[in-house]
Amino acid sequence: MASASCIILSSCFHTLFLASLLYPTATALGGSWSLLKQSIGISGMHMQQLPNDRVIIFDRTDVGASKIALPDGKCREDKNDLTLKKDCTAHSVEYDVASNSVRPLMILTDTWCSSGALMPDGSLMQSGGFNDGERVVRVFKGFCNKCDWVEMPNGLIQRRWYATNHILPDGRMIVIGGREQFNYEFFPKTAKTQKTYDLPFLLQTHDAKIENNLYPFVFLNPDGHLFVFANNGAILFDYSRNQVLKKYPEIPGGDPRNYPSSGSAVLLPLSLVNGKVDSVEILVCGGAPKGAFVNAKKGIFNEALDTCGRIKISDPDPKWSMEKMPMSRVMGDMLLLPNRNVLIINGGSKGTAGWGYGRNPVLNPVIYRHDNPINSRFEVQNPSTIPRMYHSTAILLRDTRILVCGSNAQEFYTFTNVVFPTELSLEAFSPSYLNPNLHGTRPKIISPATQTRIRYNERIIIRFIVENKVDPNSILVTLVAPSFNTHSFSMNQRLMVLDGGNTVNAVGKLTYEVNAMAPPSGNIAPAGFYMLFVVHQEVPSDGIWVSMK
Repeated sequence: MASASCIILSSCFHTLFLASLLYPTATALGGSWSLLKQSIGISGMHMQQLPNDRVIIFDRTDVGASKIALPDGKCREDKNDLTLKKDCTAHSVEYDVASNSVRPLMILTDTWCSSGALMPDGSLMQSGGFNDGERVVRVFKGFCNKCDWVEMPNGLIQRRWYATNHILPDGRMIVIGGREQFNYEFFPKTAKTQKTYDLPFLLQTHDAKIENNLYPFVFLNPDGHLFVFANNGAILFDYSRNQVLKKYPEIPGGDPRNYPSSGSAVLLPLSLVNGKVDSVEILVCGGAPKGAFVNAKKGIFNEALDTCGRIKISDPDPKWSMEKMPMSRVMGDMLLLPNRNVLIINGGSKGTAGWGYGRNPVLNPVIYRHDNPINSRFEVQNPSTIPRMYHSTAILLRDTRILVCGSNAQEFYTFTNVVFPTELSLEAFSPSYLNPNLHGTRPKIISPATQTRIRYNERIIIRFIVENKVDPNSILVTLVAPSFNTHSFSMNQRLMVLDGGNTVNAVGKLTYEVNAMAPPSGNIAPAGFYMLFVVHQEVPSDGIWVSMK
C-alpha cells in the first residue's frame, strides 16, 4: 500500500509541475484533505445532503454483498443479483455529519444509475434505476431520526436509467431522458400529467451504440424554462408547452460532454439586483473526445478533454467561449462553493466512464474563479491520495467542506487484482477558505436561527460576528441549493447572491447586521431548503438552513 501511495503522489506532483509550466497562473496548491472513515460499508454512487445535516449515500443493489450488515437481522430477496439471492447487507447508508457515523438503510429495488431531487418538504425523492427498480420512486423523509426508504413500485410511467431530475417552480419534479427514453414525465402525478411527453432533442443528440446524451445537464433558467444540454448541443425548453424556444450553438469542437463521455456542468452563480437576474451563464467542463468510448472498449484510452465551454444564455445571440483547464479530466464533478467559486474534483485524465474504461486518476481539485479575467481563472489545489474514478461522488456540506466518496469501476465489489479497487472510504476536502489562518476573517451567523422559514421578496436581517476588521464592500449573502450528485452531475445545483448584501452595519463589538432580500419567485429559487451563508473577503461562514416558500 505504501508503494502504491508513493506512485500516486509522485504522479500528482508531476502533474502539478507540468501545470506550473504550461499554466503559470494555475498553480495555487490550496486546500487540504482529511480521511473521515476508512469504510462506510458501501461505495457511494449517489449522494444527497438532507436539511438535518445528514447525508444519504447509496450504491446499486445487485453488486453482491456490501461490507455493512442490515440491522436487526433484516434480509432481502434479490432475483437480479447472480452472486447472492438472499442479501442481508445494506446498499445505502445515512451519514451523520456531526457524529461522523453511518446508519445502514434498506433499499428493496435496484437504484443502479438512478436520479433524484430534494423536495420542498425536505424529503429526498429518488427515481428509477435498473431491473426491478426502473419505474420505482423512493422517498426518504428529511426530518426523521430512524426512518428508512419507502418505495412506490409504479411511480414512473417509463423506465428511467441514467435520467436527470430537476425541481420545478411549482414544487414538482421533472424526470428527463434515460437510456432509450427520449421523453420526460413529472412526479408527483396529476390528472393532467399521467403520461410522458416526447422530447425529440434527446433523440437528435443520441449517438448510436454509444449514446453520449445520458444524464443530460438540466438547469432552471430564471424565466421558468429549462436549459437542457446533451452530447454537444443545448436548447431552451418550455416543458409546460413541450416546445423548444431556442437552439443554442453546438459547443466548439463538437466533442460529447455527457455520459459515457462524462464531463460536468454548472449554472454559474445568479446575482440578484432589484429582484432581477441580468446575466445567466452555463459552464461545461471536461469529458471525452469522439470515439473514446469505442476505443476504451478495445483497451485504448484517449486523453480526456481539457476544455471548458462557457455560454451566456441570457444574451440575445449567445455564443460559446472556450477555456483550457490545467489538466484533462473526465468523470469529474463540478460544485458551486459558497463564495461563488466553482470546484472541479474527482475523475481521470484518460478514457471514459464505464467498467474499467478510465485511467490516470486526477487527484488534484481545481478552483475556477469565474469573475477573473480569462487565462487567470484556474487554481490547482492540493491532491488527495485516493483515486476517485467511475461512480465517485462529491457534495457541499453546510460547514463548507466537500464530502467525497465512491469509485467502483468493476461490475461487483472487487478489492484485489484490478487497476482501481472498489473504494469504500469517505473523505473531506477543505477549500483554502477553511485555513485556520483565516479564522478571524470568517463570519459566524448568530441570527436568524437555522431552519428559519423565508418568504419570497422578504427582507432578511442577518446578524453575524467577525473578529477582524470588516470591509462592508466585501460582504455577500449567498443561498445554495443542496444537490443530488451522481455520475459527474449535481442535479438541482444553484447558487444565488442576494440583493443588498453590502448594506452592513455594526451593531456591537465585533457584531454586524446585513440586510438582504429573498429571491422574488420560484423561477429563481424553487420552493424548498437552502443553505444560507455570509461571505466576507471570499471566506464563508458555516451555513444555516432556510426554507423558501
